[in-house]
Amino acid sequence: MDDNRGSSLGTVTDEELLQAQAELWNHVFAYTKSMSLRCAVELGIPEAVHRRGGSAPVSDLIADLCLPPSRAPYLRRLMRLLAHAEPDAAYGLTLLSRLLVSAPGAGQGLSPFALAMLHPIVVSPSMSLASWFRAADGTGEARVAFAALWAVAKEDREFGAAFNDAMACDGRFVMDLIVRGDRGAGDLFRGLTSLVDVGGGSGSAAKAIAAAFPHVNAASWRLELPHVVASVPPGDGGVEFVAGDMFEHVPKADAVLLKWILHGWGDEECVRILRRCREAISTREAGGRVIVMDLVVGSCPADARATETQLLWDVMMMGVVGSPERDEREWSKIFDDAGFSGYKILPLLGIRSVIEVYP
Repeated sequence: MDDNRGSSLGTVTDEELLQAQAELWNHVFAYTKSMSLRCAVELGIPEAVHRRGGSAPVSDLIADLCLPPSRAPYLRRLMRLLAHAEPDAAYGLTLLSRLLVSAPGAGQGLSPFALAMLHPIVVSPSMSLASWFRAADGTGEARVAFAALWAVAKEDREFGAAFNDAMACDGRFVMDLIVRGDRGAGDLFRGLTSLVDVGGGSGSAAKAIAAAFPHVNAASWRLELPHVVASVPPGDGGVEFVAGDMFEHVPKADAVLLKWILHGWGDEECVRILRRCREAISTREAGGRVIVMDLVVGSCPADARATETQLLWDVMMMGVVGSPERDEREWSKIFDDAGFSGYKILPLLGIRSVIEVYP
């Protein structure tokens, strides 16, 4: 067989070809890393290591997790992948794995977020992206898809609970950073006397704001879907829950919080939501603003891993609900179309940003 590599690949060595194949395989099997993480969280491995004082060999994990002893060799293989350590090592908690631990003071309790984002309902659309691309264009596609996702969350109680738990733990994590104010984030709510938190499940963000900033009226509102409001105990956390449709009306307040909301909608829907918010808030001179917490693609140009993570979010959202993660130019157009006079992007939340939008 003729060696015609030169005509198609230029001057490429065998070593370079094998390296390219290894990289290809790494992409092909990358899903295994995500599924292994899901397995570890479902088994309770981060919690088990924490209970052992932060370090545990496989033999202890097998006993503590009540796994069959015959699974020990397989657990060693799983841990070898996740920890990049020798099979017989004692596995400790890294900063990343501590994020998954729920014990107060020991971790951030983000396991529910990992489980929800790796749920089959979220993951399965990625198996059909090619079919999605070949399909005829739809009208209002993002809104239809997002409404369908909420319908699934309502009907499938297991997924609905997983999704709500994910949003709640993420809300607690973000608001803990905000209220501590180590990065200047505490200034976001200074000077406000009332706030409407639109969307966001069980109200963890609104409760944190009400507790940390007493000057914000205790009747801070949480505008949410009726079935979500019905599941919340009355008077919970000093926050008043109100059932409503953010496309139609947002209660009056000094400011409106949109945390992790707009990325789930198309541009037209975002403009409609923002117009209702603009109608609800005070004037700019009185401190009125909309506080958007969302991704701004390209906000971390010096951090290639952060940018890649933003792009992973974008393609995941494309498959699940069809809506985009936006760069600054795209955000600016939406704010302008909704009638706002200006905005300021604050890089306070890692790969996510806080955007103050002014009437």
